[in-house]
Amino acid sequence: MSAARKKDLIREYKERKVRPGIFAVRCVPENALWTGASRDLDSQQNGIWFQLRMGNHMNRVLQEAWNRHGAEAFQFEILEAVEDENAEMIDLLLKEREAQWRAECGAAKLFA
Repeated sequence: MSAARKKDLIREYKERKVRPGIFAVRCVPENALWTGASRDLDSQQNGIWFQLRMGNHMNRVLQEAWNRHGAEAFQFEILEAVEDENAEMIDLLLKEREAQWRAECGAAKLFA
C-alpha cells in the first residue's frame, strides 16, 4: 500500500461520522443479556470481542460465559442509535437510554 493511500485511509477514518447509541451482547445458550452505551456503535463490537478473545474483559460473568461457549454463542445487537446534535449532553443521554433499555430487557450492565 502506498504512503498516499495510507494517509487517505487515515483521513477518511478520522472524518467518518460516528453513531452513538445503545447495544446489547447476548449469550444465546444461557439466555443472558448485557447492555452498554457507546459513542461509536459501529466499532464497539470489535473492541468487546477483542477483549473477550484475549480473556481480559472487565465483566467477569460475561468473560466466563464466553470461555464456556465461545464466540459463536454470542450476538451483538444495536438496540438504538441516538441522534443528538449536542455533543456535551450525549453522555447523559446515553446513560439514561441505556438504563431504560436495561430495565426493559431485564439485562445486566456490561460496563461496571
